[in-house]
Amino acid sequence: MENTNLTNTEEQQTQKPVKLVPIIIAIFMGNFLSLLNSNTINIALPVLQKEFASDLSVVQWALTGFMLALGTFAPTAGYFAERFSYKRLYMFALLGMTVASVLCALSWNVPVLIAFRIVQGAFCGIMVPASMTMIFQTIPRHQQSAAMSIWIAASIVAPAIGPSFAGWLIQHGSWKWLFWTNVPLGLLAIVFAFFFIPYYRLKVPKGFDLWGLLTVIAASSLLLITLSQGAGWGWGSASTLICLGSGLLALALFLWRELSIESPLLQLKVFLNRRFTSTLLLLCIVMINFFSGMLLVPVFLQNVQGHSPLDTGIILLPSTLAMAIMSLIVGGLYKVVGPKPLLFVGVLLMIAGNLPLAWLQIDSSSAYTLLWMTIRSIGLALVLMPATTAGMEEISREYIGHASSIQNWLRNVFVSFGVALFTTLLSSRTADHAARLTNEDAGPLLAHLSTTMGINDLNLLSTLIVVLALPFIFAIPSKRKKERAMDGALSDPVR
Repeated sequence: MENTNLTNTEEQQTQKPVKLVPIIIAIFMGNFLSLLNSNTINIALPVLQKEFASDLSVVQWALTGFMLALGTFAPTAGYFAERFSYKRLYMFALLGMTVASVLCALSWNVPVLIAFRIVQGAFCGIMVPASMTMIFQTIPRHQQSAAMSIWIAASIVAPAIGPSFAGWLIQHGSWKWLFWTNVPLGLLAIVFAFFFIPYYRLKVPKGFDLWGLLTVIAASSLLLITLSQGAGWGWGSASTLICLGSGLLALALFLWRELSIESPLLQLKVFLNRRFTSTLLLLCIVMINFFSGMLLVPVFLQNVQGHSPLDTGIILLPSTLAMAIMSLIVGGLYKVVGPKPLLFVGVLLMIAGNLPLAWLQIDSSSAYTLLWMTIRSIGLALVLMPATTAGMEEISREYIGHASSIQNWLRNVFVSFGVALFTTLLSSRTADHAARLTNEDAGPLLAHLSTTMGINDLNLLSTLIVVLALPFIFAIPSKRKKERAMDGALSDPVR
């Protein structure tokens, strides 16, 4: 009887008019802070190395540990949100991220900093899928495309300004300010979430899937560790093979568990929706391309052309801002033309922008690099929001949290795979070109030439990878007329 009364009360609350702008601000801030914390630490690694007199191989775990926790805890958001409500989970994650930021700023050695960064990453891993889910559960359907555009913009702006922002803070203050700045922003986001995000809970899980939780954490951790450390260990080494094999075994046990119990941690039945599955695979492909550019172009600008990290961030900033602006525009276009035309044009622009980056020369101008990066970025903006929205909008409200958790989980795994793959291939291709150029007496330009040629090889590979996204666009089923009519009738948050 208690559960029935609770459900009725919550249904009445969700039927009340929502204040759209404050909700979007609250959701934007959480997603922005999570992604900002993923990117600002990169620029601080050499500073931390000197500060704590530690090896870079140890200090880099302040980044790697965060990313591992981010990917590991994303699948748990669906269950805990059903148990405690998305509003409460989101506020708890914001509070945890804020407290962890304070502890990071107060860290007195590298192991302590790494430990607190892992805690921070765990809360951020919950925050991202929770924020996406609240868009589809608290905002009326006819406004969801605009809200998703803003959510995507947060995903773009944070990585864009992260390195420059971090460089400025470190130059004029201390690495500690990378964490202190989270405190007022985190508290403000909590206030907005408390007052403006509606409270609701569709159902309470019948039981806690402990084995599902343990196996998904084990699988995510082992696979992400394999992908992030495999290059250093050697892809054929015993450590890599044992870690990979254990991760795949844990993943198999997780999938068996989720498909065999009544109340799983993640509802894998969302994959039965072809629209969701097709758009998710498309997203994973383009994210590999996106992060390959985030890796390769800065390496070219800094290691070959000698630009500083701050200058590199400034050179690339216009392309990222163009992507953010286009992300805000694409929400309106989505309502008019639907996802397929946007996805098709977006992928073509990504191909057109990425291919010329396979023809870089040592003396290529910054304008050349910026031009093609901007075209590529605009194409990506035309893909991210339509692909995300098209897949999620067909999932029932009951399972939207599970779909969001699965989407963010797999995107993290594919991104980690892409970064590991391209990092390894860059080293091997550069070494191959260096060996060949040595015989041709390349002289003092040997290192720069071999690195540029290796980057060109991988930009060509990245272009071929994004071509693989095209078939998934045509695999996305169109909505039937009856479904489109229902969309117009279901414009309130309860559907």
